[in-house]
Amino acid sequence: MYTSTDISELTPGVLSLLPLFYVGWSDSVLTPAEMDVIHQKVKQMPHLTEADKAYLMENTDPRNPPSPALFKSWLDALRQASAQLPPDSKQNLAQLGIDIAKATAAPEGRQRFDDPQVLKALLHIERELGVDTHEDLNGMIRQLAAPQLSMAEKTGSFDPQKMQAILDGPTAPIKLAVRNLLKDPFFHVGIMRDKEEHRCRILEMVRALAQQGHGALSYPVGVGGKADIVGNIAAFQTFACHDLSMTIKFGVQFGLFGGAILHLGTERHHRRYLPLVGRAELLGCFAMTETGHGSNVKELETTATYVHERRSIIVHTPHEGAGKEYIGNALHGSMAAVFAQFIVNGENHGIHAVLVPYRDTKGDLLPGITVRDCGYKLGLNGVDNGRLWFDNVEVPLDNLLNRYGDVDPDGRYTSPIENDNKRFFTMLGALVGGRICVGLAGVSAAKKALTIAVRYALKRRQFAPKDGEPETIILDYPSHQHRLTPLLVRAYAYHFALNNLGDRYAVASSDDMRQIETQAAGLKAMATWLCTQTVQECREACGGKGYLAENSFADLKADSDIFTTFEGDNTVLMQLVAKGLLTEFRQSFHDDGIWAVMRYMGGKIGRTLTTYNPYFTGNTETEHLLDPTFHAEALLAREEKILVSLSDRMRNYLSKRFDPYEAFLKCQMHMIALAKAYIEHLTYKELVASIERAPVGAERDFLGKIAAYFALHCIHEDKGWFLEAEYMNAEKSKAIRAVLNKMTQEFRPELEGLVAAFAIPEASLDAEILR
Repeated sequence: MYTSTDISELTPGVLSLLPLFYVGWSDSVLTPAEMDVIHQKVKQMPHLTEADKAYLMENTDPRNPPSPALFKSWLDALRQASAQLPPDSKQNLAQLGIDIAKATAAPEGRQRFDDPQVLKALLHIERELGVDTHEDLNGMIRQLAAPQLSMAEKTGSFDPQKMQAILDGPTAPIKLAVRNLLKDPFFHVGIMRDKEEHRCRILEMVRALAQQGHGALSYPVGVGGKADIVGNIAAFQTFACHDLSMTIKFGVQFGLFGGAILHLGTERHHRRYLPLVGRAELLGCFAMTETGHGSNVKELETTATYVHERRSIIVHTPHEGAGKEYIGNALHGSMAAVFAQFIVNGENHGIHAVLVPYRDTKGDLLPGITVRDCGYKLGLNGVDNGRLWFDNVEVPLDNLLNRYGDVDPDGRYTSPIENDNKRFFTMLGALVGGRICVGLAGVSAAKKALTIAVRYALKRRQFAPKDGEPETIILDYPSHQHRLTPLLVRAYAYHFALNNLGDRYAVASSDDMRQIETQAAGLKAMATWLCTQTVQECREACGGKGYLAENSFADLKADSDIFTTFEGDNTVLMQLVAKGLLTEFRQSFHDDGIWAVMRYMGGKIGRTLTTYNPYFTGNTETEHLLDPTFHAEALLAREEKILVSLSDRMRNYLSKRFDPYEAFLKCQMHMIALAKAYIEHLTYKELVASIERAPVGAERDFLGKIAAYFALHCIHEDKGWFLEAEYMNAEKSKAIRAVLNKMTQEFRPELEGLVAAFAIPEASLDAEILR
């Protein structure tokens, strides 16, 4: 295609159609029908040379739209040419083109544009393109009369590629490899509404990912893996920018099923199964959740009873409601990691995992197994979710994943962890990696939605300041900026917090795992709630276009909605976070005695003197409100005060002889408030830590602004608490809102660069609205 941006090379003939071309390309792609009309008319136009026709037809190919530079050169050419026209010459886009052509043509060549057939042909194209309205003409006129840069043409303060390098970090090579791989048409799914066809397509894609070596990334080197946990997390979050059915099935196969074998099994299980799992030759599922017991894993009713005479285990579903529910890979898989109450010599030793084959090599169900399809779901219909029941299914003792519990040759239960509760929570550590990955998948889905919404908002126009003026780019509306900017800032914040947690998880010792579990639970909850909110807001921000399935929001919304309730219901996870904080708080006082009390009281008194005084609570100076010290102290103060008040409240109920469970119910909402305060403070700290590690430059500077925006937005969103706690007064609250408003406006030219730094390929965005 001819792509020269030298406007002196544009002939009068080309200029005669350029207003139509410019407006036609400015808001949508050219459809095949529109392209055919243009080609037919262009071929018949007597005023065009053969070179003119070739140029115009080459620039009507929807597969190769004009580059931004070429598009801008058209506008520059039109501005230069229209400057020679009298004000009353602009009647419609077709006539405007003719007037511009005549003004730029040599005197002897002007008469060819007076042919009535030329105007007729141009008017026909104008109607076919749907740009024959008064508003389209006014918009074109305003563009010609306003050579200054619009907000959309202003560049940001940082280099998006350098920002991408910070976001990708050391895992940039694997993310690049995955992005390039997913550009292959093989991984394009499109709109599929038949679940059987969809499932088969997704299975093919997951097997292809396994062939590329991605399935075994986190497995030990000796069984075909690369022992690269961080790389596995990076690949997973990159998959999630592309297709969520593929991502979740990948996670079930290699993360949950393979992860159960890796983390709960021992060397014999690793050698026998992991090579097959990593190559997707053995498909399996993670059978934990039951119909009657979802989040309450400790009370699962499936049993695994040891039979010493045969050195075997009998796995049994005692009733219909104890069936395994929502099990991914259930229809394609042939083996399940079944979580059940492990009973040895009549004694229940709590939840353990047992590998149970349920299909033979032909794909037929084995005796005692019942599998039912969950059917169509709200989303993720490319994942084969099913229900499983086991009727006294017997498997060898070797199938017990025995890292934390086993049976000795004499038939006695043994475990390296004597305490039942500690053993249970240690086993649930197998879920931690999954929660980190689901949180990051939620962030990826939010990034995808934001990329589509921001880029569309930079091209879509609505309403004009005055009659005769062009309509306004919708991202220039403050209301639109306030819809998208806070969500974009939070996506950045949770990106860094979850990736940092993934780095810690990859090298964690057993002593670190309890805190990592708490943080993974809270970050997963907050990130996936953000995802749901972001996808919905971005869909609305794209209007009717966002409602079309071709623009990705339909599947994105349906597929990501489940993130808030799988790998742990978010509300339950937030209670888990609060319980962990209460336990840690009480334990620190128990272990350190009077010194812990004195340290705590000293810090509390110091903060009270610093922050609970009239000058501080009413300080509205911009320098203070943008001070990182203020942000960190405010978020810490909220977390600590809620923790102390919740602990006091719980202790008060218990002192009045309330049952602990009843006291928990009375404080349930208080616990969720604590978890939210803790996770937002944690996220801010991790964001700041990431910024401190970033290279010095404009990108690091702008990340500092993102951190400030995040902190102030957290404070503003919970201003009711800060006002009730007298941490700030009404004037300071108003000043924070004013600073956020100003920052939102200042972020406007940066939004395009911020979403560009996500580096989501067009093939993964898969949105017609952007083409």
